[in-house]
Amino acid sequence: MTPRPYLVERRRRETADTWTLELQPVDGPPLEPRPGQFTMLYAFGVGEVPISVSRTRGARLVHTVRAVGAVTEAICAARPGSALGVRGAFGNAWPVAEAAGADVVVVAGGIGLAPLRPVVDHVLEHREAYGAAVLLYGSRTPRDLLYRAELERLAARPDLHVAMTVDAAEGDWRGKVGVVPKLVADAPFDPASAVAFVCGPEVMMRYAAEALLARGVPPERVHASMERNMTCGVGYCGHCQLGPTLVCRDGPVYRWDVLEPLLAVREL
Repeated sequence: MTPRPYLVERRRRETADTWTLELQPVDGPPLEPRPGQFTMLYAFGVGEVPISVSRTRGARLVHTVRAVGAVTEAICAARPGSALGVRGAFGNAWPVAEAAGADVVVVAGGIGLAPLRPVVDHVLEHREAYGAAVLLYGSRTPRDLLYRAELERLAARPDLHVAMTVDAAEGDWRGKVGVVPKLVADAPFDPASAVAFVCGPEVMMRYAAEALLARGVPPERVHASMERNMTCGVGYCGHCQLGPTLVCRDGPVYRWDVLEPLLAVREL
């Protein structure tokens, strides 16, 4: 429960309000989060928030953070050499190992690409273990796309299908315009084999899951990551309750056949 000090090694701006930070532990063994897990990041003197791990680099943790409040603004403003506190890693993980042998479909909206980045990393590092690999990503505008240079490199790979869309085009954008669930219908994967990983705004995940089910992907093979107001990270405080579950303890990754009935309850 005590935050460990981590130093900010690198800080890169992704969009107008989103930054990626690489954190190096001051001492002690490195954390080894699994894809989909999160940590509690602590800005000393300000507060603590749950942030998904977007990548690991040796002992370093990589987090992509959107500044939407006092704590996340303080984290995004942390300069190289300054310290943040880290607790974790918490929660369950994307079942990437269990998906071996299947087609993998990653559907991300907005900053939801950050928690799914480790899935893409794992599949590409073990490419021979999977069938078709598909990455479908959408954001509000071209300016809101995360990891633009990395996406361009991924799109050039022959063993990964990448499709991107934006809600509203601007500038020199020549790509697709529309919501990301509409990309599912034409994506090259076998629904009978596919395992899908979905993260983004809740409404986007609902429609993405509907599109995947309409293609024939069984609901138990669709996995989504939920976001709730997590305060303790270990299932004590109850702030992240979602029906009979606690997101920090039982999630954040849920099978769609488990999650869908909960999302159907008004104001749950």
